[in-house]
Amino acid sequence: MTYNPSFTRRAALAIIGATAAYSALPAFAQSAESIMLPEMSIGSEDAPITLIEYASFTCPHCKNFNADVLPLIKENYIDTGKVRLIYRGIYFDRLGLWADMLAQCGGPDRYFGITAMIYEKQSEWTSAENAVGVVNNLYAIGRLAGLNQDDMEACMQDNETAQALVTFSTENAEIHDVQGTPTFVINGKTVTSMPYSGFVEEFERLLAE
Repeated sequence: MTYNPSFTRRAALAIIGATAAYSALPAFAQSAESIMLPEMSIGSEDAPITLIEYASFTCPHCKNFNADVLPLIKENYIDTGKVRLIYRGIYFDRLGLWADMLAQCGGPDRYFGITAMIYEKQSEWTSAENAVGVVNNLYAIGRLAGLNQDDMEACMQDNETAQALVTFSTENAEIHDVQGTPTFVINGKTVTSMPYSGFVEEFERLLAE
């Protein structure tokens, strides 16, 4: 498909209008009946440890975790079958919701690759002068990830999925008492952000039980 900036602007405005109600976390809980969403996870389902990451795509600390700590956890624990990672978005603003909608567009197989790109370019796509610019920046990341423009626009205008995402986020954040991002749940135990050594200590303790 030929890239058409004016068409993309209209599509971006449609997204902004469709998600206008989701400008703050309390509004997210007002969504209608949800559709079923797949858990976005990497690692063996039989892994003895389940690590849930609650994060926001607009959170600098989340970016740092995904750049500096997650690769070590993946190499030493996820890829070796010891840990399964589940990623759950927290939406403090529409920008974070839009970013997750784009990442979801790639499906479970491409989700974490797109997630890494969104975090890597966080300072770039969030620095747009207006909401249209933010959406267009996210589209640019999607194109780099190999997503089709028509598919991205359909995903990003899917208000039903947006409602499902915010409902799922709110309900699970309440269950695990998520007060900020990133927050982690390790085999049911909620912990706040910590260095890689902290994860190693907790993982090794659980593996020794």
